[in-house]
Amino acid sequence: MRTSSGPLARAALLAAAITGLLGAPVRADGEAKLLAPGGALRVGIYPGSPTSMVTDAAGKPHGLAYDLGGELAKRLGVGVDYVRFQRVADIVTAIRDGQVDFTVTNATPARANDVSFSRPVLAIELGYLVPANSPIGNIEDIDKPGVKIGVTKGSTSERTLPAKFKNATIVPAESVKVAIGMFGRGEIDLYATNKPTLFEMSDQMQGAKILDGNWGAEHMAIAIPKGREDALPLLNRFVAEEQSSGALDTIQQQAGLRGATKATRD
Repeated sequence: MRTSSGPLARAALLAAAITGLLGAPVRADGEAKLLAPGGALRVGIYPGSPTSMVTDAAGKPHGLAYDLGGELAKRLGVGVDYVRFQRVADIVTAIRDGQVDFTVTNATPARANDVSFSRPVLAIELGYLVPANSPIGNIEDIDKPGVKIGVTKGSTSERTLPAKFKNATIVPAESVKVAIGMFGRGEIDLYATNKPTLFEMSDQMQGAKILDGNWGAEHMAIAIPKGREDALPLLNRFVAEEQSSGALDTIQQQAGLRGATKATRD
């Protein structure tokens, strides 16, 4: 069989080369089979946080996990299947059990026992949200008897804050949406989580404010099931490209993600 070396063939080769340079989908079969063994990348998301998934005024979804998952699926040349959960702890459990292939979450040592993480994507401050007319004006006002601190059930906040506060009470909430209602019923006095989520909550609570300062930072990274570590070099290159190209900045802007800083590597 003869192959043509004429103008049309050369143009096709040039187009293919340009496409590769621009970062368009380039199938990597080995990594695709590792990261999406079912043929589509199952991306775990939960609503209400721009680090995972929120919807804009037109009803279009955006978010760190949502958009990075979609972009990675494109790079791998596979479809994407978004799997919704109520909270991030449920997603981590699903990844551990092999029911979900991908999410973006806080890369804590506890979670690293259950899933494998890429290099950091970005860092975000942890803070506190208080409702309008709250007597709590600063962080020093929190640790007092009778003060009820809301946290998301199964979250880093629920595991971390009991050791920080000896007098205040930690009150788990099933989800961020449920927590907003808990404020209205007087079941919590403030809420502790990452600041992007707190900003989303404050948009729905007239007069609410985020206290100055922070109680730490989350280091967001891509989480995948254990046993797929051979794909981590590809994931790390993917993260670096999203950061250096400005695509990560665009994702943050579209999701309205506030309170983030650039990731630092150990």
